[in-house]
Amino acid sequence: MKLTQDAIERNVGLMIVLTLLVVSVGGLVEIVPLFFQKSTTEAVTGLKPYDAVRLTGRDVYIREGCFLCHSQMIRPFRAETERYGHFSVAGEYVFDHPFQWGSKRTGPDLQRVGGRYSDEWHRAHLINPRDVVPESNMPAFAFLDKAPADAANIEGKMRALRKVGVPYTDEEIAGARKQLEGKSELDALIAYLQGLGLELKNVR
Repeated sequence: MKLTQDAIERNVGLMIVLTLLVVSVGGLVEIVPLFFQKSTTEAVTGLKPYDAVRLTGRDVYIREGCFLCHSQMIRPFRAETERYGHFSVAGEYVFDHPFQWGSKRTGPDLQRVGGRYSDEWHRAHLINPRDVVPESNMPAFAFLDKAPADAANIEGKMRALRKVGVPYTDEEIAGARKQLEGKSELDALIAYLQGLGLELKNVR
């Protein structure tokens, strides 16, 4: 059988196989080079892995669904960079598993929120958002202030992240529980937010 267009269109099985082959080759050609580009595999200057408190805060951020309303991806457009700062780059996320890029913006982008407001502002905002942003439709997270930060599994999380390339030392893992002593989930979440985007915050 000659592989003519007519023959391929009449044979559904052959068309499926050839379509999968073309899509696979095209995907490999686009994706594989990214694994060898420094801009996508090397951390930006100054980037450090999350300490135990920020790592716990990130878990709270994901658990409470904050990413459903807040993107952490600033796009390279003037309207975006004028409002939020330098656009997001892959090197900011090499230690994130999974990264928090996304397109949903019910609330503002949070990538460069670190250091923009005080810890007290974040605390007031999370306990009752309308106290500081009257038009906010964000739910209150006051209950996080009463929940102690989970230290039970922190060493295991850090060891697992080390296996996928996050450069935690044995000393950092051993001291993780101590860092979380006396911290609430709200404290951890604020610490996570306060560290977002600091490496490129002042780059325009």
